[in-house]
Amino acid sequence: MTTLIEEVADLLSRSSKTIALTGAGISVESGIPPFRGKGGVWEKIDPMKFAHIDAFTKDPVSVWNVLIKGMKDLLDKARPNDGHKGLARLEELGILTSIITQNVDGLHQVAGNTDVIEFHGSFIRHFCSECNRIYATTDIKMTQIPPRCDCNGILRPDIVFFGEMIPPAALMRSQQLAETCDVMLVVGTSAFVQPAAYIPVIAKQNGAVIVEINPESTPLTNQVTDLALMGNAGETMNRVLGEIEKRIS
Repeated sequence: MTTLIEEVADLLSRSSKTIALTGAGISVESGIPPFRGKGGVWEKIDPMKFAHIDAFTKDPVSVWNVLIKGMKDLLDKARPNDGHKGLARLEELGILTSIITQNVDGLHQVAGNTDVIEFHGSFIRHFCSECNRIYATTDIKMTQIPPRCDCNGILRPDIVFFGEMIPPAALMRSQQLAETCDVMLVVGTSAFVQPAAYIPVIAKQNGAVIVEINPESTPLTNQVTDLALMGNAGETMNRVLGEIEKRIS
């Protein structure tokens, strides 16, 4: 009898255009906590007080001390796990073409993926609120809070704060990819945050097969997902890749 892992491996092996949508769950194994849900950042920090653009504009010192400084410490040390590496391997094999990620940690690029749409921006870059000069996060010195540009403008992460819009180019391209893929991998997303959560729906409506890899059910699982692999991203990706490698060896 064909197992679900084998079925997914067969599907991916035959795919002409697979894309992935990833969320915080894929980075948990890299030591980065999710923002939502049990153990998430928002259980400890009120996002409206410390992750809203109005809060940053009004009191950047508090936002840096409570939220951004801790995120910088985490992401400076974080490394890709087997989930990220598995998606990079799928690209190497010519199966995966693009990733749409809700994450801001840059770990897909570190793992080796080359076409990553950062739906919510990226924490690996900061920019000056005055002159827009870009800084690598790892180069920012924490000798003063908030850190400042050479022009004395306040630095901020290149992420989408609450109260800011998803970059239109990212939204438009994500929708275009969803309309034209034949398989979509949904990995580690709770599927609660819109408009990202609607991307698999667009893919499904345009004939794609939806494969979900998550440790627990989401709003997609019983209504949109075709093949659900319940488990951690790293272990599950390793099992799927093991089956794919058998087919090409």
